[in-house]
Amino acid sequence: MRNGLQPEHPAPIQRPMFQTFDTAAAPKHGADLLAGLRAELTKRRLAAYIVPRADEHQGEYVPPCAERLRWLTGFSGSAGQAAVTLKTAAVFADGRYTIQAAMEVDETSFEIVPLKPSALSDWLAEHLKPGESIGFDPALWTIRQVQDLKTKLADSKIKLKPVATNLIDKLWAKNRPEAPIGNVQLHPERLAGKSAAEKIRELQATLKDSNQDAVILTQPESICWLLNIRGADVPHTPIALTFAIVHQRAKPELFIAPEKLDKETKTALRLIARLKKPEDLDTALKALGSSGKTVRLDPSSTPYRFEKAVGGRHIAYGTDPCVRPKAIKTAAEIKGARQAHTRDGAAVVRFLSWLDATVAKDGVDEIAAVKKLETFRTETGKLKEISFDTISGSGPNGAIVHYRVNAATNRQLQQGELFLVDSGAQYQDGTTDITRTIAIGKPTSQMVRHATLVLKGHIAIATARFPKGTRGVDLDPFARRALWADGLDYDHGTGHGIGSYLSVHEGPVSISRAGMLALEPGMILSNEPGYYLTGGYGIRLENLVLVTDISDDVPGDRPTYAFETLTLAPFDTRLVDAQLLDDQERHWLNAYHAHVLKMLEPQLQDKVEKTWLKAACAPI
Repeated sequence: MRNGLQPEHPAPIQRPMFQTFDTAAAPKHGADLLAGLRAELTKRRLAAYIVPRADEHQGEYVPPCAERLRWLTGFSGSAGQAAVTLKTAAVFADGRYTIQAAMEVDETSFEIVPLKPSALSDWLAEHLKPGESIGFDPALWTIRQVQDLKTKLADSKIKLKPVATNLIDKLWAKNRPEAPIGNVQLHPERLAGKSAAEKIRELQATLKDSNQDAVILTQPESICWLLNIRGADVPHTPIALTFAIVHQRAKPELFIAPEKLDKETKTALRLIARLKKPEDLDTALKALGSSGKTVRLDPSSTPYRFEKAVGGRHIAYGTDPCVRPKAIKTAAEIKGARQAHTRDGAAVVRFLSWLDATVAKDGVDEIAAVKKLETFRTETGKLKEISFDTISGSGPNGAIVHYRVNAATNRQLQQGELFLVDSGAQYQDGTTDITRTIAIGKPTSQMVRHATLVLKGHIAIATARFPKGTRGVDLDPFARRALWADGLDYDHGTGHGIGSYLSVHEGPVSISRAGMLALEPGMILSNEPGYYLTGGYGIRLENLVLVTDISDDVPGDRPTYAFETLTLAPFDTRLVDAQLLDDQERHWLNAYHAHVLKMLEPQLQDKVEKTWLKAACAPI
């Protein structure tokens, strides 16, 4: 506690929380479900069946009716796969979810395998015989995934067989939730910075330049961005689950459930698109395929079923043409992002002030912290949703990179431990994502050293200057150098793209070992190095940054870019060893805290919160 004052807060706004704390699926159910699936395999003469985490749109967040991997295995992570043979089964989870998978999956039924590029194909080749067939749902696996699997299994002579009926859905049957019909709303042009009609014309010009007649859009984020609409079909991301065909010389076709559109939205959309029912999609795909026109498909995001429906003779592979322009924010979107981060920063500061004052006096558990943080964001009067389930990890739970607290895992924040809180909000003018690591009581010297090394990596990204053409993979080592010097590292990327009142994880760029695309001015990314001591604590420090062009201020001979930090909230200086920072790093930290104080103090009404903020932002 930085001061002994107790803040006074207004009564919280009463409404259902966006985050729930239900316990994950019971792993003991795995054996019974596998028996049913294996009976289906025998009936269909299949040797195996593969189940992705993805839905029909390849989204990070999926509706309850598409939680097939979780239903079968208990694994609730946002990335993973499963493979089931007549005798064996495996769940594939990446490094972010290693600990979580072990907690959620019945390891007597499923082997847990690290998710690497060839993990699934290697496992299938090991457990199947030449000539055997693997069943898969062509609506859930992308063109590239199917192509890669076929290539990797070719030497083993193992075949992939599309199965029209999803076997998980058949077993789930009447207990499977209904498809969502969330209300679609128009996204104001003043916030988008460009009309839907203008975006469509620009996309059509791209098709013309590429000698392509149409493109099939399967990612809802792309469709919502293009048409300036937002939806409510999945948790935390304001998208409508829909497909679209954009023609070079005709209005786009939007395949969407009529129940999602009110009169105003329907009228506006009809000015720029032809509205079709979802069941009309197959007919439209066949017509497109028989027309002889050249159709663009993004193999990395388009389900395999679209390639088969259109036919291969007139397909042109190319990236989703909405992805890059969506990532480069307009002036209006950048203005909105700054407004959203100022608002959100004040809510986070109120939370941190409350936490400092409350944890020592009354005690706080992980769920109570999540609820209080969401309450402060709600009291802004602008919160539409949270941008993901808050990661509220105390002590050893903080070492679980994507930990999701529930009633069974909830634990008290304890003296001498660290508390990692990673959270974000969806406001109509911007999406936020921030992580802070807090010392509960007196931290150990090891905690302080590790936290300072992570901070040094964060500052290295924040202060980077780089030439045009620099990729995320080029910058990623900046964040790791200080950790590497101590023989440490982390198993996730350093930064991901952020949407504008859309997905909190947005492509195509990232700051990571996989970030092969160049960063461009207008892109917003996260800066979030970390360190995780299994069984001990987790440390992650995250701000969002905007790529800016500083060429006019640099006396060089090529365009130069830098980052503007958008996120506003102090770091816990109780976890900073000033002796480990060089002069430039100390200057950045002090200047950042001075900026935070200047921007957020006017947003606070409570004197205690202002006092806390001044202390938290004091120079080191």
